[in-house]
Amino acid sequence: MPARRKFLLLLIFGIPLLVIFGQCNIFDSPKVDPRGSAYAGSERCMNCHKAVYSDYLHASHFSTSRIADEHSINGSFMPGGNVYTLNKDTKIVMEKRDSGLYQVAYANGKIINAQRFDIAIGGIKAETYLYWAGNSLYQLPVSYFNALNSWTNSPGYHNAIADFSRPVGADCMSCHASYMKTIQQDQPLQQGEEFDRTALILGIDCERCHGPAAQHADYQTEHPEDKKAAYIAVYSTLPRMVKMDMCAICHSGASDMMLRPSFTFKPGDRVSDYKLPSLFQNTDPAQLDVHGNQYQLLKSSQCFIKSNMDCATCHNVHTNQRGQIALCSQKCTSCHAQVSHSFIKNDPALATAIKGNCIDCHMPERSSNAIALNTAQKSTVVPYLVRTHHIGVYTDITSEVISKLVGRGK
Repeated sequence: MPARRKFLLLLIFGIPLLVIFGQCNIFDSPKVDPRGSAYAGSERCMNCHKAVYSDYLHASHFSTSRIADEHSINGSFMPGGNVYTLNKDTKIVMEKRDSGLYQVAYANGKIINAQRFDIAIGGIKAETYLYWAGNSLYQLPVSYFNALNSWTNSPGYHNAIADFSRPVGADCMSCHASYMKTIQQDQPLQQGEEFDRTALILGIDCERCHGPAAQHADYQTEHPEDKKAAYIAVYSTLPRMVKMDMCAICHSGASDMMLRPSFTFKPGDRVSDYKLPSLFQNTDPAQLDVHGNQYQLLKSSQCFIKSNMDCATCHNVHTNQRGQIALCSQKCTSCHAQVSHSFIKNDPALATAIKGNCIDCHMPERSSNAIALNTAQKSTVVPYLVRTHHIGVYTDITSEVISKLVGRGK
């Protein structure tokens, strides 16, 4: 075949194939983690830890933030269940549009604002939502309260004003996402912080808790015979307070002034280097809020003070343990096997029930002072209940719990 003809055939068939392959990303370089080359990305973790990763997809930390869509939002968008009334003239309607899901504010029947659901935060007890305005994030005025199957005002929002102006910064997102890259601005901020929307990792991923894993993944792939984890933080081998600090970076409450960005925290770091030390000095359970202050509440407990327990003593963050009271109670009886309650001596059935439920009496649900909610149907404030991590004796709740246990046994 003449050389010229071969060249023409190559042009005719070769270039289209290159275009097709290019669209299929065959020649693309491996995806680079926005945190840098030291990070492997959860996909590489999944290659060797399939079972753990599969379980983690259903755990609370994984879903702490996600793209908002019909599958990730619990609230209804159907007529009759999609309206939150602010006052006699103003309401917010959750609407499906061609370009997505929206919160639309109406005043006297006219649209005064409409913003899209872009990111969903939370989802276990309640969830709130964020929208993008340029490169800045803002909180939508209506959230959803799962316990009541109802739309509510977003925490801290006035219950009668359609307010779409609350900016959400990196400090807020640092406990609800694994990474956000802030855009450095030449001019002082007039609105919210700006982010690189292509450098965003939602949810709490593997490396947020285990640290950069690229070197670990490379080594274990090259040395499959070596079953000892190398170049990665192994939680069980860390000193007790280092373990606690890993959880405290998010579960010790918000600080008005961060010393260092929380996104840069790695296993082995001390939380006092990131948050103002004064944040940890208050260990009075009466002054600590059950939402966010779990670290201080646990440290104030006699169970913590008189033992070597840490957060992982009771929590396996890789699995969904929501509502498993009996499982958590087994952790209690592993140390308190000989405890006797005087009120159950003549009631074997109640004694058995009590052994299966230490939590409701000794770690009861308490109303958060940091979060106040109103439903669309009620004008009264609805309590946002969170289980306290101050393990103790609560005489005000014991009789109520016993009554419920006795009632179930009948």
